Amino acid sequence: MTSDPSELLQADEAEPAQVIAGAPSSPFLITCDHAGQVLPRALGTLGLTRAELDTHIAWDIGASGVARRLGAALEAFVILQTYSRLAIDCNRPLGVESSIAKTSEHIVIPGNQSVSADEAALRARSIFAPYHRRIEQELGRREAARLPTTLVAIHSFTPRFLGVARPWHAGVLYNRDRRLAEIMLALLRREPGLVIGDNQPYSVNDLSDYGVVMYGERRGFPHVELEIRQDLITSEAGQVEWAERLARLLREASTALAG
Repeated sequence: MTSDPSELLQADEAEPAQVIAGAPSSPFLITCDHAGQVLPRALGTLGLTRAELDTHIAWDIGASGVARRLGAALEAFVILQTYSRLAIDCNRPLGVESSIAKTSEHIVIPGNQSVSADEAALRARSIFAPYHRRIEQELGRREAARLPTTLVAIHSFTPRFLGVARPWHAGVLYNRDRRLAEIMLALLRREPGLVIGDNQPYSVNDLSDYGVVMYGERRGFPHVELEIRQDLITSEAGQVEWAERLARLLREASTALAG
């Protein structure tokens, strides 16, 4: 447990936001809300086994590797979330049922069954708030410097969910603003051998997503949420392949959008 009951994270635990600073003039800001699988010590394992915590319920497998490599290819600013979404989901509005999940797919999360309002607020204050503060800080720097911004949110999805196989290699997700998403969808569908979902296997709305709604739509920046199937990016080779592909297509999409 923490020595201070008002704090969730101990002084030697990692910051919620991991930052990789790119070229100051790069228009791309890459976020990865489900990059990490770490749980704060104070939460233990939430009653889960190590094997369960290694599955997709705790994090977006492979997404961090893709985001890091994509950032390097685009010289982009990258912000990755350190802690498992089972502590609190940084891509959900606070207070919705999926913010602190009681179940994920078929697995019950014992440590999330009776989270009080105070405990939920502590998780939000310790993990959610500082992560999003860091994104806001970077957006503020860009606006002050009058730099263009293109927001790219990287996620991954499990090949099977509730026993149903998912045919898509990747998905392009969006809500009301489709400017960048439409271009990326068309470009990805031109790639040989790929099945690309249009708002599949998930779709974006104001309750299911936070980042692209808050930082893309509400602030008017071009944005897209990209989902990649996890079996394609478990290996370093797969992460490199997808990062290189997305870097090439995002450059092309950005040029098309500007034109």
